[in-house]
Amino acid sequence: MSTPHRHLPPLQVRERSACMCVHGAVCSSFAPGHALHLIQTRLAAATPSDWVDAIVESADPRTGTVVVRSVLGDVRQELWSGAGAAEDLAAGTPVAVHARYHVLAVGARRFNVLAD
Repeated sequence: MSTPHRHLPPLQVRERSACMCVHGAVCSSFAPGHALHLIQTRLAAATPSDWVDAIVESADPRTGTVVVRSVLGDVRQELWSGAGAAEDLAAGTPVAVHARYHVLAVGARRFNVLAD
């Protein structure tokens, strides 16, 4: 005769989860400004007409904020990336921004960004 197993209900989540990039670890979220998803990269690559060439005006590694201005000078954007884009950039660096899929291209590197 087997003993009956007591059903254990799942634990309820009592606190909101926080992305690990806030704590300096690998990002665990694919929301804008966090980790770059493979599908996001492919969609941005598949729509080349949506890329806008820009120049970095400023980058603050402490806050993760990057300010870019389009090459034509008509659009200024403030971007945030928890994945470290601001650490790799300096004023005057050429970049490209894909607004629809929230991607910042710095040479061959891609970052997920949140536009303010």
